[in-house]
Order: sequence, then C-alpha cells, then structure tokens
Amino acid sequence: MRAVWLREFGGPEVLVPGPAPDPVPGPGQVLIEVAHANLTFVETMFRSTGFGPFTGSPPLIPGNGVGGVITEVGPDVDPALVGRRVVSSTGGSGGYAERVAVDRDAPYEVPDGLPLDQAVALLADGRTAVMLVHAARLRPGERVLVEAAAGGVGSLLTQLATAAGARVVAAAGGDRKVALLRERGLDAVVDYRQPDWTDRVRAASGGVDVVFDGVGGELARDAFDLLAPGGRMLSFGLASGAWADLPADLAAARGVALLRPSAAPAELRAFTERALAEAAAGRLRPLIGQRFPLDRAADAHAAIESRATVGKTLLDLP
Repeated sequence: MRAVWLREFGGPEVLVPGPAPDPVPGPGQVLIEVAHANLTFVETMFRSTGFGPFTGSPPLIPGNGVGGVITEVGPDVDPALVGRRVVSSTGGSGGYAERVAVDRDAPYEVPDGLPLDQAVALLADGRTAVMLVHAARLRPGERVLVEAAAGGVGSLLTQLATAAGARVVAAAGGDRKVALLRERGLDAVVDYRQPDWTDRVRAASGGVDVVFDGVGGELARDAFDLLAPGGRMLSFGLASGAWADLPADLAAARGVALLRPSAAPAELRAFTERALAEAAAGRLRPLIGQRFPLDRAADAHAAIESRATVGKTLLDLP
C-alpha cells in the first residue's frame, strides 16, 4: 500500500511517500480502507521534535485520525462490521496510509447523511469543542471570546457557544481569517494581530465572561485581562508555541477560574458521538479549509506551520 513515512524528526521534508506492508487485522481488530486522514497541529510538533502525546521513534507512519470503510475484520470480530463507514483514532501512528488496522472498539460509525470528510474533520476537533463547552458551563447571555476562531476547534466553538445562547466575539489572525468568519455569519470579529484588538473586544462586548484560549503565550495573557470577575478561561491550544503563563494566585485574586479540561475515555467517546450527531442533524458545521493528496503530506504540514490554513486540513485518498 501507499503511505507516508517519517524517517527522522525534522522539517516537513522528512515526510516521504513510499510503500508499506499491507496491515492485516488480528484478533480484536478491524481493517479500514482510508478515504481521509485528519491532520492536527500537534502532529507537526511531533514530526519536528518528537514532542507531544504520541510515542514512537522513526521510521514510522504518522497520523492519528482516519475515516473510511471497514473492509476486513479479525477472526473473532463480527463480520457484519464490514462495509460500515467509520472514523477512528489509530493509537498515535499509521494514519497517513491507504489502510490501517485498529481495535474493533476504536471506530465510531458515521451517522447516515453525514459526509465522511466532515466526520473526519470532527473526530479530534469536535470532541474537543464539545468537551470545552461542557466544562465552561455556559449560560445564556454570557460574553464569550474564542481565540483562533478560524481554526478547526475554534470554528466549532463559535457555533456551540452561539447555540448555548452566548454572545460570541471571535478573534483570528489576519484579514483573510477575519473575512472568513464574517462570511460564516459572525458579527463580532477582531484581528488579534492588531495592537488594539483587546480594545475592540471591549467595544464589542464590554468585557468577557469566558475565554476559549487556543493560542497561549502573550495573547492569552491579554485575553485573561479581559475577563470579568467570576470568569473562566479554558486553554485548548498553543498556536503561539507555549501555553499561557498565568499565575494561579493572580487568577484567584481576580475571581477567575483557569480550567484545563480533561475527560475519561468513556466521556471522550460520548463527546465525539455528540459532535457527530449534531453535525448529522445540521446543527454543527466543520470548516474544512484545505485538502492535500496523501503524497503531499509534507506540503500540508508546511501549510499548517506557516499559519496559512483555516479550519481543518485533510489528506484525501482516492
């Protein structure tokens, strides 16, 4: 089969297309014929330095999320699963390939009516966004700032927070991303690359009750200063390269809660299933900003690292 190999840690160019042995599903496994592979920012960090939640040393096939059709099952697995459309995590590697074998309990069946590419776009980002909104315990009328709102998670957070009755201010970097958010129906949008961006947030909302921080670093500190007493800040990304450095004693003095949500495996599964169900019902719309063929995985990584992407980036396999 065709695959993309990580031969050594380094720049995007270390992702090299090449042949790989066809996986065979063993006991308790299913084989997925991959149609789309999901790319995340953390995968670019792993490729560069080995940093992140994934384990393994090169050479390996990277990729942690795929969507496709089950074409074969292990000897002790129900053959009725063959033919089902599914999305699945891979356990941290193997996703940049035409086929992947995973544990039979790993896949999620894609609801009828939901395109497979949208389901893949929701696999990681959808569960994260649903978990964040659940942890924030949003109340109708609250003022919510979403950083990196043109990204995969951020674009979903704006929809979920609006559906919860919140007043959303979306922050993104650059004219293209700001325009895209307005095209998607958001009225209060600011460019956080502008020096007066926090003043624009205050003008739009008078302050905020909840910050969803997908950037970290100095920008997160500026967003923290916008929070009213009793506010909550939830961090989910570090697009700046570093988590927000916010002293707990300062937050306590201001009556602000700093939240880093986590969930047990069963909860994560429920959050993922809810995201897929909401999308199938037309209430959640993932933003797929760019697509690359499998052989151009290096170009996809370069685009993500250059901040040139919007929404979710997918590898499409014919």
